[in-house]
Amino acid sequence: MNMVSIILQTLLILMFLMASFGKLRGAKTPIEEFEKLRLPQWFRVITGIIEFVAAAALMIGYWDASWVAAGALLIVFTAVGGVLAQVRIKDSFKNMIMIMVIGVAAIFIFLNNVSELLNFPGFN
Repeated sequence: MNMVSIILQTLLILMFLMASFGKLRGAKTPIEEFEKLRLPQWFRVITGIIEFVAAAALMIGYWDASWVAAGALLIVFTAVGGVLAQVRIKDSFKNMIMIMVIGVAAIFIFLNNVSELLNFPGFN
Protein backbone atom coordinates (compact mmCIF):
# COMPACT_ATOMS: atom_id res chain seq x y z
CA MET A 1 0.00 0.00 0.00
CA ASN A 2 1.46 3.36 -0.90
CA MET A 3 1.71 6.40 1.35
CA VAL A 4 -0.93 8.46 -0.53
CA SER A 5 -3.44 5.64 -0.09
CA ILE A 6 -2.68 5.36 3.64
CA ILE A 7 -3.08 9.11 4.12
CA LEU A 8 -6.39 9.15 2.24
CA GLN A 9 -7.53 6.09 4.18
CA THR A 10 -6.76 7.84 7.47
CA LEU A 11 -8.54 11.03 6.40
CA LEU A 12 -11.63 9.08 5.33
CA ILE A 13 -11.66 7.19 8.63
CA LEU A 14 -11.61 10.43 10.59
CA MET A 15 -14.22 12.12 8.38
CA PHE A 16 -16.61 9.17 8.42
CA LEU A 17 -16.27 8.59 12.16
CA MET A 18 -17.14 12.23 12.84
CA ALA A 19 -19.98 12.20 10.31
CA SER A 20 -21.41 8.93 11.62
CA PHE A 21 -21.31 10.03 15.26
CA GLY A 22 -23.09 13.27 14.36
CA LYS A 23 -25.82 11.41 12.53
CA LEU A 24 -26.20 8.73 15.20
CA ARG A 25 -26.39 11.09 18.16
CA GLY A 26 -28.84 13.40 16.41
CA ALA A 27 -26.72 16.51 16.03
CA LYS A 28 -28.50 19.58 14.67
CA THR A 29 -26.54 19.83 11.39
CA PRO A 30 -27.27 16.31 10.05
CA ILE A 31 -30.92 16.62 11.07
CA GLU A 32 -31.23 19.87 9.12
CA GLU A 33 -29.33 18.41 6.16
CA PHE A 34 -31.67 15.41 5.91
CA GLU A 35 -34.68 17.74 6.15
CA LYS A 36 -33.19 19.84 3.34
CA LEU A 37 -32.67 16.67 1.28
CA ARG A 38 -36.28 15.67 2.02
CA LEU A 39 -35.16 12.35 3.49
CA PRO A 40 -36.71 10.74 6.57
CA GLN A 41 -34.80 10.91 9.83
CA TRP A 42 -34.62 7.11 10.14
CA PHE A 43 -32.53 7.19 6.95
CA ARG A 44 -30.09 9.52 8.76
CA VAL A 45 -29.56 6.80 11.35
CA ILE A 46 -29.09 4.11 8.67
CA THR A 47 -26.61 6.37 6.88
CA GLY A 48 -24.73 6.93 10.15
CA ILE A 49 -24.47 3.17 10.70
CA ILE A 50 -23.22 2.63 7.14
CA GLU A 51 -20.64 5.39 7.57
CA PHE A 52 -19.47 3.87 10.86
CA VAL A 53 -19.14 0.41 9.29
CA ALA A 54 -17.16 1.88 6.37
CA ALA A 55 -14.80 3.68 8.76
CA ALA A 56 -14.38 0.50 10.83
CA ALA A 57 -13.59 -1.50 7.68
CA LEU A 58 -10.94 1.05 6.71
CA MET A 59 -9.47 0.82 10.23
CA ILE A 60 -9.33 -2.97 10.07
CA GLY A 61 -7.60 -2.44 6.72
CA TYR A 62 -4.45 -1.32 8.50
CA TRP A 63 -3.99 -5.00 9.46
CA ASP A 64 -5.86 -6.77 6.63
CA ALA A 65 -5.74 -4.97 3.27
CA SER A 66 -8.84 -6.76 1.94
CA TRP A 67 -10.94 -4.67 4.33
CA VAL A 68 -9.63 -1.43 2.80
CA ALA A 69 -11.14 -2.28 -0.57
CA ALA A 70 -14.45 -3.28 1.03
CA GLY A 71 -14.64 -0.12 3.16
CA ALA A 72 -13.68 2.11 0.23
CA LEU A 73 -16.34 0.50 -1.96
CA LEU A 74 -18.94 1.14 0.73
CA ILE A 75 -17.86 4.80 0.83
CA VAL A 76 -18.12 5.01 -2.98
CA PHE A 77 -21.72 3.79 -2.81
CA THR A 78 -22.46 6.24 0.02
CA ALA A 79 -20.95 9.11 -1.96
CA VAL A 80 -22.97 8.22 -5.06
CA GLY A 81 -26.12 8.15 -2.93
CA GLY A 82 -25.22 11.53 -1.43
CA VAL A 83 -24.70 13.10 -4.84
CA LEU A 84 -27.96 11.63 -6.15
CA ALA A 85 -29.84 12.98 -3.12
CA GLN A 86 -28.44 16.44 -3.79
CA VAL A 87 -29.18 16.25 -7.51
CA ARG A 88 -32.74 15.19 -6.69
CA ILE A 89 -33.38 18.46 -4.83
CA LYS A 90 -31.41 20.45 -7.43
CA ASP A 91 -28.77 21.49 -4.89
CA SER A 92 -25.93 23.69 -6.11
CA PHE A 93 -22.74 22.14 -7.48
CA LYS A 94 -20.82 23.98 -4.74
CA ASN A 95 -22.68 21.93 -2.11
CA MET A 96 -21.83 18.68 -3.92
CA ILE A 97 -18.08 19.21 -4.25
CA MET A 98 -17.12 17.73 -0.87
CA ILE A 99 -19.02 14.46 -1.33
CA MET A 100 -17.62 14.21 -4.85
CA VAL A 101 -14.05 14.64 -3.54
CA ILE A 102 -14.73 11.98 -0.92
CA GLY A 103 -16.06 9.67 -3.63
CA VAL A 104 -13.02 10.20 -5.85
CA ALA A 105 -10.68 9.54 -2.90
CA ALA A 106 -12.59 6.35 -2.11
CA ILE A 107 -12.40 5.25 -5.75
CA PHE A 108 -8.63 5.82 -5.68
CA ILE A 109 -8.28 3.76 -2.50
CA PHE A 110 -10.52 1.03 -3.89
CA LEU A 111 -8.60 0.77 -7.17
CA ASN A 112 -5.32 0.78 -5.26
CA ASN A 113 -6.50 -2.20 -3.15
CA VAL A 114 -8.93 -4.02 -5.45
CA SER A 115 -6.61 -7.02 -5.86
CA GLU A 116 -6.79 -7.56 -2.09
CA LEU A 117 -10.58 -7.88 -2.25
CA LEU A 118 -10.22 -11.50 -3.36
CA ASN A 119 -8.75 -12.22 0.10
CA PHE A 120 -11.79 -10.74 1.88
CA PRO A 121 -13.15 -13.18 4.50
CA GLY A 122 -15.67 -15.51 2.91
CA PHE A 123 -14.48 -14.92 -0.67
CA ASN A 124 -11.82 -17.64 -0.73
